[in-house]
Amino acid sequence: MHKQGLLKRLLLVGALGASALGVALGAAAADVVKIGVLAPLSGPSASDGSDFVKGVELAVEERNAKGGVAGYTFEIVSADVKDGSPDNVSSAAQRLINTDGVEVVLTGFASLSLFEVDLFADANMPYISSGPSGSFSGIVAKDPDNYNCCWSLSPSYAGYETDVLPLVDGLVADGKFKLTAGKKLAMISSDNPYSKVISEGMKKSFSAAGWTVTVDEMVPFGPVNDWRAILAKVRQDPPDLVVNTDFQPSNSALFLKQFLEQPTQSLVFLQYAPSVPEFVDLTKDQSNGVLYNLIGGAIDSPGWPRGQEVLKKFKDKYGVSPGVYGSALYEEAEMYFAALEKVGDPTDHDAIGKALGETKLDTAPGPVEFDLATHLAVQDDDHIPVTFYQIWDGNRVLVGPKKYATGEFKLPPWIKQ
Repeated sequence: MHKQGLLKRLLLVGALGASALGVALGAAAADVVKIGVLAPLSGPSASDGSDFVKGVELAVEERNAKGGVAGYTFEIVSADVKDGSPDNVSSAAQRLINTDGVEVVLTGFASLSLFEVDLFADANMPYISSGPSGSFSGIVAKDPDNYNCCWSLSPSYAGYETDVLPLVDGLVADGKFKLTAGKKLAMISSDNPYSKVISEGMKKSFSAAGWTVTVDEMVPFGPVNDWRAILAKVRQDPPDLVVNTDFQPSNSALFLKQFLEQPTQSLVFLQYAPSVPEFVDLTKDQSNGVLYNLIGGAIDSPGWPRGQEVLKKFKDKYGVSPGVYGSALYEEAEMYFAALEKVGDPTDHDAIGKALGETKLDTAPGPVEFDLATHLAVQDDDHIPVTFYQIWDGNRVLVGPKKYATGEFKLPPWIKQ
């Protein structure tokens, strides 16, 4: 038992006597558990942070309406990581760790390096992330037992590096797209761990398959005010595929708008940003034909009813569909509720961490089970898949994998073949 929970019970016994222990434990069982949400509530990723809180809020309201879990009800305490800088993340994480009654912390991402995992491990605070899995596993895999508290709903991001090529190859093989430029790729990325790792992996994947990288540009992390200089280089030697791994919706939306000022006959693949509602709000019908993929996003397909169920709940409550993190944080809360149901005592952090690691649940992104060597959710055909989407008329059409597809790829309106 966690020392805080044990101390509470010993004090109750001493004050009330052994004969009143049952009454005291009953009173304790009515306590409120505080769920910490670590989120960028201001700054360039504030739209994501808003989704974090809404996802947990939806799950908490549902559970409280049903009487709670194991005799406990829940409330949310959020902490703003702002721009994700080390100082801001550390301050927000410590505030949650030091807040009385916070027994678990949920997040999509805080820092992109995820150094905060060590803060939660040191505090023995149960912690679930849906952020950059490479950073997470790099920390945990060195000594998994030391991170019994900490688990990632995000599987390995290796699919982000490798699976775009098979998608393009499949479109070519099916006659849906022609490689008119001779297998040329323009790669644009942002100077942060998430974007850089994915872009480097994609370049290796395409180069090994005989593609030529005609443009390889990286912008500083943060707001980008003009992409035209880079796009001028793209247009000098028009590629078959243009990729931008800058994940910030406002940056990605501006990139697309300026690309369309003088489009090349290229597929456009944008990493992550199109999954955020803000991106479609900014681009409107200009986003028609854009491709993106997700690992860990809710599967919006009749082939996976859980995904559609969570998405509908979110839209019914908030009037908009969630981005990746709305559904992810909802499911993180559900994972915690399942662990608490199993353990019974929210202050027994060791047991809660162990129960989280034993999770086997059908969630919006797919069936979840954890790899005990990395504490990442498993990613394969039987667990969380890599899903590909194309935007049309403000809607996200799931074009792969085939068993979940809700529509077929169509040539973007700027491509004439």
